[in-house]
Amino acid sequence: MGMTRKPWQGVANIVRFNWHFYAGAGIALAAGALACGLLPTAMQPFALGLLALGALVIVASLAVSYYVYDVSDLYQLNWLTALGAARVLNINAGFDETSAIIQHKFPGCDLTMADFYNPQHHTEVSIRRARLAYPPVPGTISVGTGSLPFVDGAFDAVVAILSAHEIRDHHERATFFQELNRITQPTGRIFVTEHLRDLNNFMAYTVGFLHFHSRATWLRTFARAGLVVRQEIKITPFITTFILAKNGDSL
Repeated sequence: MGMTRKPWQGVANIVRFNWHFYAGAGIALAAGALACGLLPTAMQPFALGLLALGALVIVASLAVSYYVYDVSDLYQLNWLTALGAARVLNINAGFDETSAIIQHKFPGCDLTMADFYNPQHHTEVSIRRARLAYPPVPGTISVGTGSLPFVDGAFDAVVAILSAHEIRDHHERATFFQELNRITQPTGRIFVTEHLRDLNNFMAYTVGFLHFHSRATWLRTFARAGLVVRQEIKITPFITTFILAKNGDSL
């Protein structure tokens, strides 16, 4: 993908990749509106109120998505420290929106791109649609979460933006972060950017927030992998970046 993001690109992609959900919601709301006419008059205001609430929830989630992906400074990657000539791994789950940005922001870095998408394990239909719309960036290495094809300490920095949550299995996710630990230099950093399963994301996405992991889950994963959180940054009320270091690093 190019450096410049188009207006409404983020929210448009969400609708594009999850159109089945929005189509189903629209059909349900339309059917509910028609059914209201069959209800007793006294119940109709209550039913219409529920329909309005359902429509509001959908509109609110799209509004939050527009703010996060199209208005906020998420894709400016301001939380990335100066990488200079660092060896950097940017790892995604089948949809890479950030490698071009990293290369532009840090032209001197040695950037490697990796994709851990596995259609047998990562079954979200939205990822399959995203891969069809945006094929992997040329030069991207296909990897497995359990064994990354890089030597110990291969990278000064590892970046995982809105990707690691796609690893649903707790053991697989811990193994993946153990691998990230292994391939990162002793004084290197791992940057993990994610939505959290918290109140803010519940208010924005209702049951959709269950697709994310809680802060406590992430902290357990990091600890199992021998990593510690050196900094935790709220990019927006809905997005958090964890900056991780190897356990025992005093920098």
